[in-house]
Amino acid sequence: MKYKGFAFCKAGWQLHMMPVGYLMIEHRLIDRLIRLLTRELTRMCERNKADLVFLEQAVDFIRNYADKCHHGKEEDILFRDLMKKKLIPLHKRIIHQLVREHQMGRNAVKRLIAARAVYEKRKMQGLRGIKKEIRWLSEFYPRHIAKEDKGFFIPAMSYFNQREQSRMLGEFCRFDSSPPVQQIYRELVEKMEKRTLK
Repeated sequence: MKYKGFAFCKAGWQLHMMPVGYLMIEHRLIDRLIRLLTRELTRMCERNKADLVFLEQAVDFIRNYADKCHHGKEEDILFRDLMKKKLIPLHKRIIHQLVREHQMGRNAVKRLIAARAVYEKRKMQGLRGIKKEIRWLSEFYPRHIAKEDKGFFIPAMSYFNQREQSRMLGEFCRFDSSPPVQQIYRELVEKMEKRTLK
């Protein structure tokens, strides 16, 4: 299965790529969206107004890609399978921390949506809320991603043999296949990047 020349689920990848590699690739796309959020925050401060089209696209990405697609695979597949293993206490604590952080991210997006609704009626009051939540998300995601990439994902793979890892990677691919979320949201980020350069 190919997404714009990016082969996520080719047989060679299933043989040689750890499941967390798939998640770390997704992190790079989330990083790109966060850079756009940071840039948009600067523009909002300079212009004293919000770009409602940008906000709608950013919320769509965070809700459906970063949370439903990415965190979904972490919680519903990786963490589920890890909790069946005899984990050391540190790794068990990290899983609980990550799940709590996922919920914190969801709550921030809900607040961002609410602030956007306020902005449409009372501009300045809503703008303050939008800035606050974008700033929070822009600081939260890099820390959260670093915790997973640098301190948890690779050690987590030591609990699984090669067959279990291959099965997990296959489940990741099926999780994303309908609709083809990797393609949809990669194209969305590319579109947003081009728009911000105009």
